[in-house]
Amino acid sequence: MQFPVDTHSHTVASTHAYSTIHDYLAVARQKGIALFATTDHGPAMKDAPHFWHFVNLRVLPRVWDGVGILRGIEANIMDESGKIDYFGDYLAELDLVQAGFHEPVFAPSDKLTHTKAMIAAIESGVVDIITHPGNPAYPIEIDAVVAAAKACNVALEINNSSFTASRRGSEENCLAIARMAATLDAQLVMGSDAHVAFDLGNFDKSLAVIDGALYPRVRLLNRSPMALLEFLQSRGHRHLDELIRHFSD
Repeated sequence: MQFPVDTHSHTVASTHAYSTIHDYLAVARQKGIALFATTDHGPAMKDAPHFWHFVNLRVLPRVWDGVGILRGIEANIMDESGKIDYFGDYLAELDLVQAGFHEPVFAPSDKLTHTKAMIAAIESGVVDIITHPGNPAYPIEIDAVVAAAKACNVALEINNSSFTASRRGSEENCLAIARMAATLDAQLVMGSDAHVAFDLGNFDKSLAVIDGALYPRVRLLNRSPMALLEFLQSRGHRHLDELIRHFSD
């Protein structure tokens, strides 16, 4: 598969999703996905799993039947200070921390407020990827956000689900984000945002936006497992050795 890494998926632990880890593993093997992250919604969402769900991700194998599994979260940006709904030493046990705006947790406000909150999350040092930053319900100052992401070594997601199942009208913002990322050499990643296992690794709509913005495909974190793992290692994640050994062999 051209892009064998997916950083964004939801399981039945988020009750508006419909697949288990076992389902995702089966689809990953079928599609040639070598590495994927399980990233259920942070506990501030009404139907999200309990805090302990993320603590207990340690029971997941790092590799199962040749497929790598990253233990992650899609946390919620809670307020203008950039606070997220997962914290402290628990964050260091996760392999991947994503965060984004979700209406049930942070009601849409105005461009200045959204921009301040997103940049604060980027600058917090605990968020690796900002999810669906092109959501038209949360307009942002794109130049400022992309510049902050570049400065802080944080990736911005081009979210495939935003063009198919949710956040309709995201194309224009995502194109502008990808163009600015190309200009500043900021880091982009594609996320399927799968809520059912069949969607794992679906990037066709995201890729059309990225190509339209002339962002180099060779810069995408999805290009290889090691590209993502080295990025996460550069962000300070400490528990990736087994995955790195597996994908280095």
